[in-house]
Amino acid sequence: MLREKRKWQTHKRESTDAGHRGGTTRSSDEVCVMQMERRGCAVRFSDVVNQRWKEPVTKTKPFCISKQVVWDAYLRVKANKGAAGVDGQSVEDFEADLKGNLYKVWNRMSSGSYFPPPVRTADIPKRDGRSRRLGIPSVSDRVAQMVVKMYLEPEAASQFHADSYGYISGKSALDAVGVVRKRCWWYDWVIDMDIQGFFDNIDHSLMLHAVKKHTDSRWVLLYIERWLRAPAQLADGSLIERGQGTPQGGVISPLLANIFLHHAFDQWMRINHPKILFARYADDIIVHCRTKAQAHVMLRAIERRLAQCRLKLHPQKTKVIYCKDTKRPGRHAHESFEFLGYGFRPRLCKGRTCFTGFTPAVSKSAIKAMSARIRGWKLQLWSTASLEDIAGRINPVIRGWLNYYGRYYKSALYPILRQIQNALIRWAMRKYKKLRGHWRRATHWLGRIARREPRLIASWGFGFRPSAGQ
Repeated sequence: MLREKRKWQTHKRESTDAGHRGGTTRSSDEVCVMQMERRGCAVRFSDVVNQRWKEPVTKTKPFCISKQVVWDAYLRVKANKGAAGVDGQSVEDFEADLKGNLYKVWNRMSSGSYFPPPVRTADIPKRDGRSRRLGIPSVSDRVAQMVVKMYLEPEAASQFHADSYGYISGKSALDAVGVVRKRCWWYDWVIDMDIQGFFDNIDHSLMLHAVKKHTDSRWVLLYIERWLRAPAQLADGSLIERGQGTPQGGVISPLLANIFLHHAFDQWMRINHPKILFARYADDIIVHCRTKAQAHVMLRAIERRLAQCRLKLHPQKTKVIYCKDTKRPGRHAHESFEFLGYGFRPRLCKGRTCFTGFTPAVSKSAIKAMSARIRGWKLQLWSTASLEDIAGRINPVIRGWLNYYGRYYKSALYPILRQIQNALIRWAMRKYKKLRGHWRRATHWLGRIARREPRLIASWGFGFRPSAGQ
């Protein structure tokens, strides 16, 4: 309680209602939060007990939401960073009046009068040349969404299917890739599913129906419904009313997507097809089958199920794939697929002998994106920077690539590591006159540095170093 008083001391003696009516001024902190403590309501979010969310309605606020939770939600939003919303307010601008802004969020959410502002839209290019529209909420709205997420997520995540991996604490995309990798050895056929415009086509009534299976909290359901219906603001300032879908980019959107597909797909598979294995990361789904006939039967059944939930599969991107390897030498129209940045296809593997295995490696599209990123650095123009300065700027990106794409079939990353090495050689040739025009001399110069400081560049620590010569 003392911690909350220090954080919110600016508003400690402010009245939320009585003072404006001429009555006795009472602090909402004293009325709501102190009553919550007297009734045994936990103040710290780290305490697992959720009693504080279900406190009786007080005289001042219909919903008792701890200020500590709003503070914790803000810390998570700050850690995630993110762009400004329709109000143009960044996280730094929000912090200029931090106590006042957090108090507004808490006061309006507790009173039931919080209405989300429009969501700013931004279009980002997709691999196929089209664009994906993101919805960027304001900072204050992200804090409010995080409050609801912190309440709803523990209750919902405990019920999620074991083979659901997207945006779930303790699970990662690499876990999903690893599971699919093993199952492709056991099962000959795979259904690579792509739900067409999933986030844009979620039915609001079905979404709320699914959320009600995880909570009966009135304020959670109230604000989720308002977020679903919040309009989107285009670049020209015009507003678009949304009758379906949830914006990608919202704090609460991944959780809502998981809840929807948990009931639309995961539970349906568990009840109707318990022996069919699958792996789902958000709306990316891989289904494993033993025979081609079984795969086509399952595909038709899944199409009917998604139609009941007012969704449909993308006709071009959804495919039945044959997991071809040494022991499965047959042929099929589709013998490869991409999943979470990894390309699954027949590859030469080495064990006691050389053989063909159906295994994942960094996908061609991921290689193309990383290559474009390296070219965009234009390292050869950083002639005023030292090698240490360059390492400090590019190492975080390279480590991210190596940690993710280097888990399986590391040699597929060699073209990217070679491109980084060549870019550094060009930088050295441009920076030092004695190396200008001498590719081999610059390579050996860089190699000698790599031998002295093998971890200066992240790719060197991965084992890919330039030759140091004689």
